[in-house]
Amino acid sequence: MKKTFLMGVAIAALLSGAASAADLKFAPGQDSKFNWKSYDDFKAAHADLKGQEMTIFGPWRGEDEALFRSILAYFTEATGIDVKYSSSENYEQQIVIDTQAGSPPNVAILPQPGLLADLAGKGFLTPLGDDNAKWLKDNYGAGDSWVGYGTYKGKDGKEAFYAFPYKADVKSLVWYVPENFKEAGYKVPTTMEELHALTDQIVKDGGVPWCIGLGSGGATGWPATDWIEDIMLRQQKPDVYDKWTTNEVKFTDPAVVAAIEEFGSFAKNEKYVDGGVAAVAATDFRDSPKGLFGVPPKCYLHHQASFIPSFFPEGTKLGQDADFFYMPTYAAHADLGKPVLGAGTLVTITKDSKPARAFVDFLKTPIAHEVWMAQSSFLTPYKGVNAGAYANDQMKREGEILTTATTFRFDGSDLMPGKIGAGAFWTGMVDFVGGKSAEDTAKEIQSAWDAIK
Repeated sequence: MKKTFLMGVAIAALLSGAASAADLKFAPGQDSKFNWKSYDDFKAAHADLKGQEMTIFGPWRGEDEALFRSILAYFTEATGIDVKYSSSENYEQQIVIDTQAGSPPNVAILPQPGLLADLAGKGFLTPLGDDNAKWLKDNYGAGDSWVGYGTYKGKDGKEAFYAFPYKADVKSLVWYVPENFKEAGYKVPTTMEELHALTDQIVKDGGVPWCIGLGSGGATGWPATDWIEDIMLRQQKPDVYDKWTTNEVKFTDPAVVAAIEEFGSFAKNEKYVDGGVAAVAATDFRDSPKGLFGVPPKCYLHHQASFIPSFFPEGTKLGQDADFFYMPTYAAHADLGKPVLGAGTLVTITKDSKPARAFVDFLKTPIAHEVWMAQSSFLTPYKGVNAGAYANDQMKREGEILTTATTFRFDGSDLMPGKIGAGAFWTGMVDFVGGKSAEDTAKEIQSAWDAIK
């Protein structure tokens, strides 16, 4: 899936080892931006677990693994539990193998709710309880959405809450260069209607509004799916989006066709895109934002997730040389609130134990979030954290998008069967910008879905 692709999975290996409490990144009690009381209270409540063992299997490797281990160090220090963390290049397949073989870790952390739902249905996950579901609903931005992504049917067919979200990503962003806006007298749009008006104004002023690139090797086309998912969430109720990802609402449904057409209103207009429509599919997504930094600018706007600054020119200062705004909603659909498209990792218990339960309790403390927030690569919808703990203003503002969201939805193509979400949907978007109509594009994608046995 594209999320895995963008993370740049490293060399194949199984990494494991005990989390050490010897080196805490921030000394407890010494920095007021951290909620040390939550840490002290957690420590006092779990003092009876010293010497017990626990295993955690997750997706984080390389730099992210080092950051996660820095969090585990606080859990270990507070409880005295001996924690061993491991991962694998093919972690999705590995957790299936381990659970089916009867040798699961105590805790499994995965970014795929569909895979977790399958494990729950086979009886491989332990319910976390209604109290944790209620806590999540009350304390996370768009709490109902997150509870939904952690609620599955068990082996007995009954629904229960199985997966606790920890660490999220935001996709609903539009990037721009503040200096370019200032020189041209443009203001950040607050509605989609204003975004359309700004697009037209840039053309009227002799500029090109958008840089759009769908190129990604064998995954070419995926950036367009993010556009359509964002548009769907802004034009339709969340349940329509959910039914679309499961094929209950077909690609040929007028709601989906309308979203494709809306994307086309930006991407298929020669005057709107740097290089013209022919450049949309031909431009690599990593190269597409470079037009923002041209002199004069080759484009003024770029829709992409929070990871894209990695491909900005070296030395670019976020908030100064480049900035972002939340992909706005339609004034005509104000009843849909503030939806956010993104992704996240979900924590589950695959082998029940007191240490595993304690780890879930740990994730409800602000300190478990703030220590990672203060470093890098971490966003949280937890409203109880101190936003001032974020390492920079970009992360802080992205975190605020999560905590103030009314609806959160995972990337739709990642929830669809691989042949669709990582196949027909991608190629369909290339065909669409290449000249095919929205209706015909939708029919071909739906035919591919119907052909799945």
